[in-house]
Amino acid sequence: MAASPAAAGNRTNRAVLLTVTCLGQFMILLDNTIVGAALPDMQRRLHTQLTGLQWIVDAYVLLVAMLLLSGGVFADRFGRKRVYLTGVAVFTAASLLCSLAPSLGWLITGRVLQGIGAAALSPASLALLVAAHPVPQERVKAIGLWAGFSGIGLAAGPVAGGVLTDAFGWPAIFLVNLPIGVALLLIGLRSLDEARNPSAPAIDVPGTVLSVLGVGAMTYGLIEGGARGWTSPVILGSFAAAVVLLAAFVAVEARRSSPMLPLGLFRQRLFTVSNTAMVVVGFALMGSSFFFSQFFVYVQGSSILRAGLQTLPTSLAMVVVSPYAGRLAARYGFRIVVTTGLALAGLGLLALGLVHADTGYGNVWWRLAVVGIGFALTLSPLTGAAIQAVSPQEGGLASGISSTTRQIGAVLGVAVLGAVVRTRQSGGASYATSLNSAFLAAGTVTLATAVFTALWLARSKPTEGPAAPQRFTGPGTVTTSNEAPADNRHRAVGQ
Repeated sequence: MAASPAAAGNRTNRAVLLTVTCLGQFMILLDNTIVGAALPDMQRRLHTQLTGLQWIVDAYVLLVAMLLLSGGVFADRFGRKRVYLTGVAVFTAASLLCSLAPSLGWLITGRVLQGIGAAALSPASLALLVAAHPVPQERVKAIGLWAGFSGIGLAAGPVAGGVLTDAFGWPAIFLVNLPIGVALLLIGLRSLDEARNPSAPAIDVPGTVLSVLGVGAMTYGLIEGGARGWTSPVILGSFAAAVVLLAAFVAVEARRSSPMLPLGLFRQRLFTVSNTAMVVVGFALMGSSFFFSQFFVYVQGSSILRAGLQTLPTSLAMVVVSPYAGRLAARYGFRIVVTTGLALAGLGLLALGLVHADTGYGNVWWRLAVVGIGFALTLSPLTGAAIQAVSPQEGGLASGISSTTRQIGAVLGVAVLGAVVRTRQSGGASYATSLNSAFLAAGTVTLATAVFTALWLARSKPTEGPAAPQRFTGPGTVTTSNEAPADNRHRAVGQ
């Protein structure tokens, strides 16, 4: 029996929606990894030091981390189509600004605007997709395609970054976003349907502002401390301001009826430990990958193109292994899979800390792959553990918080490990030795977290499988078959 024109049109609309939302998320994830390959060229052409490179990365990640939860609320209150297309427009315009930036300051400004656009685009894209698929089975399949396709951006980033930078210079890595962004705007304006949640909570403006300023002040102190001196008044003042602002954030969140971050969720041991471990995952993964291309270019003398290809094993391993992490967690339990993943990632980072200028790539690639496999085994199960610890109605919020904690860890990873490298160099160590120290520090923290997580999850005695059937669809993204589609306050973001 032939399908009715209405049914065929509905399928077409959903296919267009899936394409638009996948491309938007693909663009964001591509930007996460494409920049790393271009850092050596940025350092040379912009005449900046390590501190400048840290700001290029952290200016983007900081805004994504602090605005991600608010982005979901904005989408629900003001319309998911409107917020999604606004995010696309801001991200695309910011990419153009980055590509034309004549100085480091302008590039950092563009990266800040990119972060704002990404924080609006990403949760709105998933909210649009979920609203268009009310049937749980169809919703799970759509989110799986969304996460799987967009996750290709993680693997494509190092290769695309190496090719574009080698051929045209670092501005080209931002210009690649322009045709994607323009196409999304043209198609989205004509084909997307508006959707919103009339019962969405009020926007937590004080919480959002205090969190951005607090974590921003801490990041400033960590990045600039090595250059200005850890005991300089500016650095001590920034750390003091961070403490005051973050304390004010906690006080405000505790008193608000609809806080951005409900502190009561952290009374659940499983929720707290999963998010603590997620901070470390972001810290070690982003902090170490920040130096991958720099190691190959500055220590081993690779070209930028070759270095981009050489860093591929980590992201490729994550894309390949991530879809299986949830199934392993459901079969063997969160504690075993997460602990194994953290241990593998930690051991891989420690192994990277032992490489030197003469180490052949045949003895390096597998270390990168082990790091990727280890972190791939942790991302989805940790998000699943956070969701399991709360009620089904709070599942979207728990997943959003999990993504935010990972991004906060990424901000701190780039800042802290950069400070390790700078401190070692100021003490007379070579750049190669300084990078080894950063990898060893990241590996040590990750291994310690593996032990901590295993012990704490053992004490919490969670059920060995998810409380409800869960589908782990990609890096940092999880949906439950009983998650209410109307609960759109916050969404999982597979960044």
